[in-house]
Amino acid sequence: MIVVTGVTGRLGRIVIEDLLTRVSVDQLVAVARHPEQAAELAQRGVEVRRGDYDDRESLVDAFSGADRLLFVSSPEVTPGVRRPQHENVVDAAVRAAVGHIVYTSAIKAHEGAGFLEDHGVTEHLIRDAGLTYTFLRNTFYTEVFVNPPAVQAAVDSGELRAADGGKPLNTATIRDLGLAASAVLTGHGHEDTAYELCGPLWTFPELAAALSEVSGKPVAYREIPLEEAGEMAFVFELVRAGFFAEPSADLEKLLGHPATGIRGAVQEVLRR
Repeated sequence: MIVVTGVTGRLGRIVIEDLLTRVSVDQLVAVARHPEQAAELAQRGVEVRRGDYDDRESLVDAFSGADRLLFVSSPEVTPGVRRPQHENVVDAAVRAAVGHIVYTSAIKAHEGAGFLEDHGVTEHLIRDAGLTYTFLRNTFYTEVFVNPPAVQAAVDSGELRAADGGKPLNTATIRDLGLAASAVLTGHGHEDTAYELCGPLWTFPELAAALSEVSGKPVAYREIPLEEAGEMAFVFELVRAGFFAEPSADLEKLLGHPATGIRGAVQEVLRR
């Protein structure tokens, strides 16, 4: 049996939808903090169980019978909140005798620095618990940069502004990362392995060119100072530091085909 957490989130929903094309519905369990929000899955025959990362006992029940568990990391970023939640998940997985845990970690989690610390700690918790594991070290979503509001603003103004420092990015689409997780959950040979899941490298000038080509309207790239980046300043600091500049073939390997490039991501947004 495959148990998937976070099914009401974007990544978890992509995973469960793809799993429905790979395995029979009676082999799937969807776990949600609020099961009523997954009612549509229940109507399609998927067993939906309540599982709250803040309620350890609910997780033990939710994970019962799991041969493979997809542990989607908590979205909580409030300091001190995510780590105890993840401790609850790992402990519950041990108590429920989960056969194999697949954890959606983060790019470079093994370095354990700054905002990555919770992911690094969680990887250690899973290893120390003696669980068979696969760590999916997901890069940032391409959708952080390529989304309807941002794309429309660039096309309408004819200008794409970024404080990128000329560095490339290895982001990946949410869909590709979800499909990779589904492939691991239904595949073999992924035991006790960490994958660095990144998409093809791209640059902001390339994004501007893709916007121009796909929209049919000229979009020019302009680099701006970091202090003008607003709420994206933190992300662009990472970009400038080369945090997203390292390539990896792991995502393409799991997908069985090339990951979505920047032009494909733009096409997806403008097609909506």
